[in-house]
Amino acid sequence: MNLVSPVIVGIIYCLLMSLIREPHRRHFNAIMVGGAGAAYLSGGGFGPWELPFVALTAYVAYRGLDSWAFIGVGWLLHTAWDMAHHVKGNPILPFYHDASLACAICDPVIALWCFRGGPSLIALIRRRFRPGRTADHAHDHVSTPPDRTAPAPDGQPGSRKTAPAS
Repeated sequence: MNLVSPVIVGIIYCLLMSLIREPHRRHFNAIMVGGAGAAYLSGGGFGPWELPFVALTAYVAYRGLDSWAFIGVGWLLHTAWDMAHHVKGNPILPFYHDASLACAICDPVIALWCFRGGPSLIALIRRRFRPGRTADHAHDHVSTPPDRTAPAPDGQPGSRKTAPAS
């Protein structure tokens, strides 16, 4: 098995997710990690032990609706479950023996991106190569919404409207 291909798949996943704007990107990824938790239900090889894992990942995915960190934890949980299936269970794709191993290599790439807050990689690349920008700005986090309670640039507190209370 080529060990580089799953890393490339993880990067492509993060690039494609970058096409979705926040907060929809986080919500969509919470759904994705919840679905990944149920991937082995139809024959993972651990019988009824598959169900507690699905329940755990469903909880983590639910918490991921409001937290990129929980989505990252969900992908790492799935990585561990992939490794267990690679060693003792059935592969995630029955026609490809090393599918669970490949998934266990791909998932931490996605988890790292999630722990960084799921930034738009496309925006980071654009910022990095924009004329007049230095490499020091490449680490800027672009997926965080602006702080709407901060004072306006003129320094007058309260001159900027605050976000409505929920």
